[in-house]
Amino acid sequence: MKRFVETLKNIWKVEELRRRLLLTFGLILVYRIGSFVILPGVDQAALGNTSGATGLVGLLDLFAGGAFSKASVMALGIMPYISASIIMQLLGMAVPVVQKIQKEGESGRRKINSYTRILTIAICAFQAPSYLTMYVLQRGGVGADPGMMWWVSSITLLIAGTMFAMWLGERITDRGVGNGISLLITVGILARFPGSILTEFTSRMDGAGSIFMFVVELLVFFAIIMLTTLIVQGVRRVPINYAKRVAGGKAGLDQTTRSYIPLKVNASGVMPIIFAQAIMTIPTMIPTTADNVILNALADYRGVWYNGTFALLIIVFTYFYTAITINPKQIADDLKRNGGFIPGVKPGTETAEFIDTILSRITLPGSLILASIAIIPAFAMLFGVGDQFAMFMGGTSMLIMVGVVLDTLQQIETYLLNRHYDGLMESGRIRGRRGNALTTGGNVV
Repeated sequence: MKRFVETLKNIWKVEELRRRLLLTFGLILVYRIGSFVILPGVDQAALGNTSGATGLVGLLDLFAGGAFSKASVMALGIMPYISASIIMQLLGMAVPVVQKIQKEGESGRRKINSYTRILTIAICAFQAPSYLTMYVLQRGGVGADPGMMWWVSSITLLIAGTMFAMWLGERITDRGVGNGISLLITVGILARFPGSILTEFTSRMDGAGSIFMFVVELLVFFAIIMLTTLIVQGVRRVPINYAKRVAGGKAGLDQTTRSYIPLKVNASGVMPIIFAQAIMTIPTMIPTTADNVILNALADYRGVWYNGTFALLIIVFTYFYTAITINPKQIADDLKRNGGFIPGVKPGTETAEFIDTILSRITLPGSLILASIAIIPAFAMLFGVGDQFAMFMGGTSMLIMVGVVLDTLQQIETYLLNRHYDGLMESGRIRGRRGNALTTGGNVV
């Protein structure tokens, strides 16, 4: 406890870190306040109990921090921006024009960001009417004929809410601590966690089980946290040798036994989960009937088709994002340029192929474990765990929370170590995705 207090004091002593943390907390507070601002003309009481939304509505509400079920101006959350980012990255792999823009450096990045924002507005313009029709009107949140002015104002406010959330996330990334978009999603998830714990405890005490089962659920919950942390922090070290360097007429130290390339088992971080979840929300925004078997199956978050598709998307996006994050050819070129080599492997093309083979081998189990953790809530519900608490026992929420928290703590630790203070851990360092100095390209979320 004494060390923890001392670490907090050290964090406060670093002026830049203190300023960034205060800015981050302030912008997060603004985002949370915005989730309680209800759309004009909506009767929130008619929408029902917003604190206990379950089913797919509960899942969407989880990522919006309760804004979805409240019919808030932030109801669509940050997911439209995530969907737009997915589309732009896919276009970057398939469309030569977009590829050319991506290679233009900083100016190209600004152009891509502008196109992503425009695409975000288009996605919001598509999702907003569906949300108002399928959730607000069908639940009696407004009158039978709200009028054209209500439709225009509500759609405009929903679009503005998403764009404002995106702006807050970008400001946190640029001037705060951690990745802003990921933090906003994480804060929305954490906002529902205390209520889900209380609801599960109350249900067990009221006869739906026993206090013993509640304790078992908590133990399983912590075990899943440890498993998730293990996969997020797992690293495959590839040993490298360097030729002895001459400095001042004397041979430098032999770094053979101390040098390695840290290839993370989960190099893509939480991005596959966020991408997959963003895509899985699309069918819910499409008006459907009882005869539409495919959309109804994809809307059943407990069903085989939903969880199977979700797991498959996670595996695909894990490989996709790893491929755009780590470039084996560039790593091999950097090693060759600096006089480094992998023992038993020729520099150049063979080194790139060797690294690519290792990446493929460690990405496969990593993606399978990620997919398994993501569908745990469906199995938890089959064993009698309440819907609200089951959302946290694995699934997207668990993976995002662990990944984002570790990345944010790693960034804070970097600030402390750079100022010659002790890190957050007594032994070792928190390994975040930023710690892999030899990876190239990609955005960290």
